[in-house]
Amino acid sequence: MFGGGGGMNPRKMKQMMKQMGIDVSELDAEEVVIRTADEELVFSDVQVTRMDAQGQETYQVVGEPESRPAGTGTAGAVEAGDDGADEADDDGIPQDDVELVAMRAGASEDAAREALEAADGDLAAAVARLE
Repeated sequence: MFGGGGGMNPRKMKQMMKQMGIDVSELDAEEVVIRTADEELVFSDVQVTRMDAQGQETYQVVGEPESRPAGTGTAGAVEAGDDGADEADDDGIPQDDVELVAMRAGASEDAAREALEAADGDLAAAVARLE
C-alpha cells in the first residue's frame, strides 16, 4: 500500500505524522497494570507510547507482563465488587490516600495510615514523615 515504507527514516515518519495531526510521545512509565475479571497483567519493565490523533488518545504498551490472579495487586487485596476508591475507614482516611502514601514512601499500608493520622490527612506530610 505504501510501497517500501518499512525502511522509512524515523525522522521523516515523525514529520509526516505531525502534518497529519498525529502527536506521538513516550511516557516515562514505571509500571502498567491491566485488570480483568480473572487476572492482573503487570508490566514492570515497560515502554509506553501515547498517540494523540485528532483528540483521540491511544496508548501502546510494550513489554512482558507478569500474570497474577485478580485481587492480589501490590497495593493489597481488593474484594470482589470493591475497587477501593475513596472509601474511608473508621479513622476517616480514604483508602486511596493510604495506598498512595504507602507507594510513595515505600512503606506498609499500616505505617502509611498511622502517618496520615498523625499528619491529619496531609499526604505530603505523611510521606515526609515516613521517608
